[in-house]
Amino acid sequence: MVVNGKQSGEDFYLSCLYKPDILKGLDWNLVQNKVTPVITNEEPGEDYFLVRPLQLDDYEKGYLQLLSQLTTVGDITKDDFEARFLKMQKAGCYFVTVIEDIRHSKIIGSATLVTELKFIHTCGHRARLEDVVVNNTYRGKQLGKLIVLTVTLLAKKLGCYKMSLDCKDQLIPFYKSLGYALEPGNANTMMLRYESKL
Repeated sequence: MVVNGKQSGEDFYLSCLYKPDILKGLDWNLVQNKVTPVITNEEPGEDYFLVRPLQLDDYEKGYLQLLSQLTTVGDITKDDFEARFLKMQKAGCYFVTVIEDIRHSKIIGSATLVTELKFIHTCGHRARLEDVVVNNTYRGKQLGKLIVLTVTLLAKKLGCYKMSLDCKDQLIPFYKSLGYALEPGNANTMMLRYESKL
């Protein structure tokens, strides 16, 4: 329901991939030496940057165009986007977090946190960091650090026992600067891409 040009509380929450309240009160003291000057998801350095969950209307705000700076996206219609969004929302384990430049209603940064339920670690939760991208024209403002640290701290707040990621070799120093480490004897990534021949 729209009242005075604004969504009602319930409609707003339904339009978000996850409840935005869980981004409040992240413990930035844990990473205070990782970003200089200090920025947080609640104080992102410019008053026109907004860090928040992915929303249904981000299709119109260039979310898929941003992802295309990272990898192949494909031809995704608005209906396709909404169907996938609703499946991810229902699953409850996807925390796609974006940075919006509210001056232009444009998504300029994004990272995906995926949580996985495990039997190990006393039925623990494991986290994966995926699809990290900042718009080329906004680089140099520490937004990559901001979005990665935001979802890293969110994973900790959600009770995950570890967070892992895959990255290109040239990005290893960036992730190391944020506290991630290659584990000796356990730093291999293997995959099988189904578009290739088995």
